[in-house]
Amino acid sequence: MLASITHLLPQNIRLMLSELPPNVQALVEEIRVRESRPLEISWADRYAFISERGQMITEETLAYKPTRQDCSILLEILTNHSLYTYEEELRRGYITVSGGHRVGLAGRTILDQGHVKQIRDVSSFNIRIAREMQGVGQDILPYLVDPLLGNIHHTLIISPPQQGKTTLVRDLARLISRGEWGHGHGSLSGKKVGIVDERSELAASVKGVPRFDLGPRTDVLDGCPKAEGMMMMIRSLSPEVLVVDEIGREEDADAIHEAVHTGIRVLATAHGMNYEDVRRRPVLKQLMEDGVFMKYVVLQRRKGAHASFRILDHEGKNMALYDERKGR
Repeated sequence: MLASITHLLPQNIRLMLSELPPNVQALVEEIRVRESRPLEISWADRYAFISERGQMITEETLAYKPTRQDCSILLEILTNHSLYTYEEELRRGYITVSGGHRVGLAGRTILDQGHVKQIRDVSSFNIRIAREMQGVGQDILPYLVDPLLGNIHHTLIISPPQQGKTTLVRDLARLISRGEWGHGHGSLSGKKVGIVDERSELAASVKGVPRFDLGPRTDVLDGCPKAEGMMMMIRSLSPEVLVVDEIGREEDADAIHEAVHTGIRVLATAHGMNYEDVRRRPVLKQLMEDGVFMKYVVLQRRKGAHASFRILDHEGKNMALYDERKGR
């Protein structure tokens, strides 16, 4: 998977990373480029600094430290040599590139009436590698099915960062669109799925066309703010299932209520360590107290490459625990 983003990197850093062991290259999740600080990678819940010869090391003083020129070249490549056309991305603090890979940015902020207008002097880049992993939702989807209505329950997926929630919700959308319900639900048909992909991570669209497999009955609004996109979907595309990543704003909640009241099923994700953590966030707490979500999927922190999850009912009570290492 590393090969899918190396074209974005300055040549010297590209060569360093090409020296990594093949098994590490296949599992790299993040590349951290920080001006005058150690070049770093993370994979399978581990991290290492990278030396000028491409060796993985733990001693930061021996690591390669990207220069200002490295950072300038990287930013030029990410913005296609036109910072002006990426003003909105620079204001939000990330750029999404072809393939659904997201690059977080940090540096000096420029304020306008107390709000961030832009990031200047970008000196930190977090390149997050997107992966399409088909099948990761097969063990979860049967728990979400509402057999009475032949659809899914309104569901919120809860996960800390980098635990695979975007990968999971992408695969769930694919399975629902194809009608691959599993565990005795094979008689249900595929559903019309609408995805609001604000950060271009779920679909990895290029010129509006998804590059990830999201199923045959899926429509995508790419690069559209979540709340506005949900309302557009409701008004014009008649989805049976509405998928949205990383909710949390008041306007997101208003749009979700609108979808629920029109009979559309909602599949959403939110950052959080667990159910209780999410309930501490005012907007999400209100959605939960309003009884919007009937099922919760809580992804546990991975141990190496192994994943586990909990299924909770509408009251937050445990329904099931799955551990990939035990297969149950």
